[in-house]
Amino acid sequence: MPQINKTRPHSVVPGPSLTPLRAAITAFFALDGFIFAGWVVRIPDIKHQTHASAGALGLALLGVSAGAVLTMTLTGRLCRRYGSHPVTVVCMVVLALSVALPPLTHSAPALGAVLLLFGAGYGGVNVAFNSAAVDLVAALRKPVMPSFHAAFSLGGMVGAGLGGLAAGVLSPTRHLLGLTVTGLLVTAVAGRTLLRQAPPVPPERTPTRAAGTARQPAARGLVVVLGLVALCTAYGEGAMADWGALHLQQDLAASAGTAAAGYACFALAMTVGRLTGSTLLARFGRARTVIAGGTVATAGMLLGSLAPSVGAALTGFAVTGLGLANLFPVAVERAGALAGPSGVAVASTLGYGGMLLGPPAIGFMADWFSLPTALTSVAALAAVAAVIGVSTRGALGR
Repeated sequence: MPQINKTRPHSVVPGPSLTPLRAAITAFFALDGFIFAGWVVRIPDIKHQTHASAGALGLALLGVSAGAVLTMTLTGRLCRRYGSHPVTVVCMVVLALSVALPPLTHSAPALGAVLLLFGAGYGGVNVAFNSAAVDLVAALRKPVMPSFHAAFSLGGMVGAGLGGLAAGVLSPTRHLLGLTVTGLLVTAVAGRTLLRQAPPVPPERTPTRAAGTARQPAARGLVVVLGLVALCTAYGEGAMADWGALHLQQDLAASAGTAAAGYACFALAMTVGRLTGSTLLARFGRARTVIAGGTVATAGMLLGSLAPSVGAALTGFAVTGLGLANLFPVAVERAGALAGPSGVAVASTLGYGGMLLGPPAIGFMADWFSLPTALTSVAALAAVAAVIGVSTRGALGR
């Protein structure tokens, strides 16, 4: 297997000196969620500004997805060549600069073009900082990967909250320019730590990777399987974001405010689950965490989609968030440990594909059957993740 960041020297630094590096990587995760959420809350304003129909806007928004998917594999190669730390900084600069561009467009095609760049920055930085986090987790010898993803979730919640407040007083141009300034300032501070410190890798990882060359096909297959776990998780996240509120309002006669609380319950529970994820992984290991998480999410989504009352559905959404919380972090961390940045890129690409697949798949199934029935597909894929956890228990390890 190719070494991670092979062109740069690696060393294991004593635990305390890794604290600034962990803080810097955490800041990039939080900033990523903050910028993305800030953009999302201004989509209605951008739609009005560009005079785009719903269909034209949907095609333009595919630019984010296309840019991300096209960039992820390339970013894995760049991380191997130049190191995950400088690539993280560069991609975050691209993301921060590009978020200011949508308000400058006045047509759906122009919006789609700038969103390709935004998606490229978003996809690239996700692969790069996950690769950096994988290196740090290995050096710390502690299962802290969920804490980074918790920072992303918290950043998203803050970004959405502040974005909602800003929408009433600031134009999209000023608001998103503010995100650019914030992103560049945080990158300047946190990026200094990343650029000064080489990614730490335990000495034993190098011979293990070299000795594992003969097992490359099996390792690649396992990375793809882990990517499927990420896909199952992201499918649920995408479905909950786009269809959860509609289910509550349309099928359970919830008020608009209560319906909006549905995704909030899910997102808050996922954040809490990730904040406690390191403790769960340290106590139960990866395999048990994936199996339990998939099982809990299955039960929660069956309740959320089929419950006859709003209260029970909200409870089900929260339970689903707790169950799904740590599946993606575990899948990405293990894929990175097996195949370096390439593994992170594969798992991230499949996971992002799941987020793309979820909303339209739910829509088609809702047309064919009903929305509650369509939402049970989230439970089905969570069950698939649990089954994968059982079947790969030995490979997942502790």
